[in-house]
Amino acid sequence: MKWFLVLPTAALLSILMAPAADAAANDCHTCHSKKTIMNQGIHLYIDPLKYELTTHARIGCVSCHDNVTKRHPGDKIRPSRAKCQDCHAAVSAEYNQSMHGKYADCTDCHKPHAVKPLLAVSGRDINIQCAKCHEYAKTVKNHSKWLPQATLHIDALPCITCHTGSKNYVISMYMVKSVSGSSMGGVALASYEDLLPFLSTGEKVATLIDGDGDGAISLSELKKFNTSGKYRSLSLLGTMMPEVVTHNYEILDNRRDCTFCHASGPNAQQASDIAFPQQDGSYSRTPVEKGAILDILYGTPDFYMTGFTRNNTLSIIGALIAAGGLLVPILHGTLRFLTRNRRKEQ
Repeated sequence: MKWFLVLPTAALLSILMAPAADAAANDCHTCHSKKTIMNQGIHLYIDPLKYELTTHARIGCVSCHDNVTKRHPGDKIRPSRAKCQDCHAAVSAEYNQSMHGKYADCTDCHKPHAVKPLLAVSGRDINIQCAKCHEYAKTVKNHSKWLPQATLHIDALPCITCHTGSKNYVISMYMVKSVSGSSMGGVALASYEDLLPFLSTGEKVATLIDGDGDGAISLSELKKFNTSGKYRSLSLLGTMMPEVVTHNYEILDNRRDCTFCHASGPNAQQASDIAFPQQDGSYSRTPVEKGAILDILYGTPDFYMTGFTRNNTLSIIGALIAAGGLLVPILHGTLRFLTRNRRKEQ
């Protein structure tokens, strides 16, 4: 009979302990989210906005720092730190076999309390991490040996697009503002604060283009944004991003084949989205109508990739010009052939 009492009691305790664990995790923020704690060590401060974006926020502080007691910090016990491979074993194994494995640790690129998922960062954010070790000027110089317009490519593409075996690439577009002296062709990524003057109170940034608020952007909505005088200082910068990133950093020969990016055909790079900056520094992505990226007049006039960006109107005009160029010598030759006898008599 005692077991009938013990089992329900144990179940009840487990239910009560789960919220208690969450409460303990929240207690950490009571001290570590205050900037005054930096007086005891800069690394002790955890930015709550950045931390909430991480997957680690879901599992809680004590999942990685499992020796923290209720008497912390009075017990003077230094909190333990979990190793990345404890949870990310497959990624760690892949990374350790790469060219980077012996030169940089996980935390050199990923800060545990501020790491963001891929879709919440821009290509520029990724390249900033790479530039910690790979000096920008040297990177441009090395790529210029074989890559035309190396500066343009490096500014427009995240390094992981070419230097990992990632698959399923999409075109991600970012809102940019006009500035002078920028390495990105006179523009810079627009922040949340930069876009606030264009919004009404309470409006989301995505409504700048997604006018009907249906969570998807059509070609007509892109056309309205690109042709509006209200947004004259804003434009869209496109870059090719992988949907899923691998950690097998390497030099891949097929990336030196221009057709890897500049592919032609009806299925080439039609998937796209627009990344809108959020107040917390992350990005939210809104899908764009399939194929809209191909229209360089009304879809993305400031984004062009030779080989697949198309516009039906321009294609027709180009075909007429080409046909006219061929027609003139054909007509001229035909007339000369038909009048050859007359010219001989003369």
